Amino acid sequence: MAGPDISFNDVAGAAQRLADEGRPVTLAGLRGALGPVPLPALHPHLTAWRAAQARPDPAPDTVLPASLTAALGDWARQLAEDAASRVQQRLAQAEADLAALLQSHEQAEAERDQTLERLAERDASIERLTAELHHARDIASDALVGKAKDRLAIEGKDAQLADLRQQLERQVATSAAESDARLAAEMELVGATTARSNLVAEVAELRAQLNARRAS
Repeated sequence: MAGPDISFNDVAGAAQRLADEGRPVTLAGLRGALGPVPLPALHPHLTAWRAAQARPDPAPDTVLPASLTAALGDWARQLAEDAASRVQQRLAQAEADLAALLQSHEQAEAERDQTLERLAERDASIERLTAELHHARDIASDALVGKAKDRLAIEGKDAQLADLRQQLERQVATSAAESDARLAAEMELVGATTARSNLVAEVAELRAQLNARRAS
């Protein structure tokens, strides 16, 4: 399943299956279920699914029988521990997702470096071939001029010069395609960096919620 074609329904279905099987619903788990999908493509759908699954904490029952007044302290403490446990679980999931995204980002950077190195080699090769083409074109032009004077009519010379121009245009088109590939690799890295920043902000917010629950 290609990364750009992944939909929310695909991710939601895989996440629900993992939850039904009692397995943690994380980016790594979803990738194992869906195949080699880029983690930045999975993350927004997973965040939306978790938001849809989240249930508000139950409101405490403020009307207590007189016989339970002595146990009020224990009840409040247990309620806080339960709430903290839920936040800790969400924090653990977010940290696992962050670790997976960081690993994916590192792999993307390594792949980008390799791609840039290959493109640099190709640029050098294209530059060398272009110089050779210019030299060959000069030689061919000189040869064509001599042959045109001796053997060919003006129309024949024009046809051969047009063929040389077409060869040069094809070489320029190949160079443009290589530049487009390099730009696409850099844009993919920018998308992965943005997803990592968003997840770091989410982890910080969850930690703040946990600290607030503990303080209360």
